[in-house]
Amino acid sequence: MSDCFDGNILAAKSFARFGVTHMFGVVGIPVTSLANRAVQLGIRFFAFHNEQSAGYAASAYGYLTGRPGLLLTVSGPGCVHGLAGLSNAMINTWPMVMISGSSDQKDAGRGDFQELDQIEAVKPFSKFSVKAKDIKEIPSCVARVLDHAVSGRPGGCYLDIPTDVLHQTITEPEAEKLLDEVEKGRDFEEPKAPPSSEIEKTVSLLRKAERPLIVFGKGAAYGRAEGELRKLIERTGIPFLPTPMGKGLVNDNHELAASAARSLAIGKCDVALVVGARLNWLLQFGESPKWDKDVKFILVDVCEEEIKLRKPHLGLVGDAKKVLEMINKEIKDDPFCLGKSHPWVEAVSKKVKDNVSKMEAQLAKDVVPFNFLTPMRIIRDAILGLGNPAPVVVSEGANTMDVGRSVLVQTEPRTRLDAGTWGTMGVGLGYCIAAAVANPDRLVVAVEGDSGFGFSAMEVETLVRYKLPVVVIVFNNGGVYGGDRRSPEEVTGLSKMILPPLRLFLVPLTIRKPAVINVTIDPYAGAESGRMQHKN
Repeated sequence: MSDCFDGNILAAKSFARFGVTHMFGVVGIPVTSLANRAVQLGIRFFAFHNEQSAGYAASAYGYLTGRPGLLLTVSGPGCVHGLAGLSNAMINTWPMVMISGSSDQKDAGRGDFQELDQIEAVKPFSKFSVKAKDIKEIPSCVARVLDHAVSGRPGGCYLDIPTDVLHQTITEPEAEKLLDEVEKGRDFEEPKAPPSSEIEKTVSLLRKAERPLIVFGKGAAYGRAEGELRKLIERTGIPFLPTPMGKGLVNDNHELAASAARSLAIGKCDVALVVGARLNWLLQFGESPKWDKDVKFILVDVCEEEIKLRKPHLGLVGDAKKVLEMINKEIKDDPFCLGKSHPWVEAVSKKVKDNVSKMEAQLAKDVVPFNFLTPMRIIRDAILGLGNPAPVVVSEGANTMDVGRSVLVQTEPRTRLDAGTWGTMGVGLGYCIAAAVANPDRLVVAVEGDSGFGFSAMEVETLVRYKLPVVVIVFNNGGVYGGDRRSPEEVTGLSKMILPPLRLFLVPLTIRKPAVINVTIDPYAGAESGRMQHKN
């Protein structure tokens, strides 16, 4: 007599068969058995204290590995908590799948335990969602959400598995037949590429430009385009500007890096090749007065809708790595290079040196009580001293993240994670766990504002439980933007009972076990809203 599989076993087998190796989440009714079955099949499950942090971990895992990060939640409130991670993946265009158990289908609308129309709830935050209404639909549904998450523009997807479906049974031969059929039917799309005529136009625009600039973002990082990107920059001598999470695709210390001359670079360039970065608020929408009103944008994006939205001078729909490969091939046949003495290169280089010199003069000062620069310099030097492989830096907080973006140096791809396109606070500890799991050979260093750290501080226990090599450094200035800045004379009543910040405990970065460092910052050192005061 054949063994029978229930929905939990079939779901776990489907994930394992289709390549899933890690899962993040919080277990409970009705998905505890699903998590246990997944572990038995070799999937490593990371149990969190809160679905929000688990979701952030799943989203970052998708970005770092190029494979969908999986979040498992319970029904109702668990699903709602998980929406934070799902929406984060959607906005940042990272592949992720959220799987939630749900109420028994026969009790829909009757007020069942943790009942919620979860398919409707996830709609604004997912590119694709599906409910497995019968056990035989599970393999197909699993494959569909995994494939949709990485196809075209990556994003978050959702799989709903009702309690009654998890408890249904099927024979082992039936289950294996379903898995085989679905696996054979999966169709993986080839990377998109634009027509050669558009590549020729791109090269012509770059060749004729007086002040060209190459801008790249985390889309290029996700697409593993760093090799082709370096080749293009070094072959043409064009200055480059990474977005915050594009840092490290080309070494921040490269002689053509324009980050320290950002205002000049974007304000004066006449042609900008933008690869894997959206012309959104992070790039001032590509509009004047930050950009020259006559600048010609060449926008490389895997999503045709994005190009239609931005209306660039030239749009190339395609995979970042593939498009850059085609551009490099076109240039190789008829090479050109600006050279160090080119007026544009000289202007950018001079501005970079001037600004770096000014910053280093500030960093050289040992300011006590600490401002943001002094401890940030210490952290920068310690990280650079570790050499290769470079640690993954996780950063969040208004002032802490802003200053860190300018001071901390990224030398390798995908070694910086921050608040991202959505400016999400609370991602820190989840990102740390994802980075440690996705990059087991790298140390992870989190540079956190105290308020940002507070969103997910309990996950320090998760770091310890799984013995992950993460050092968390908290810039403690007493709260959001600087906390309570009243003088002692102004503090009365119960406010007198507020405790001062903890002392600073120095922990060397060389230890490869969880550690938290509390760095006390002068509460007057930061600015309200960081560099976004105009929005507050």
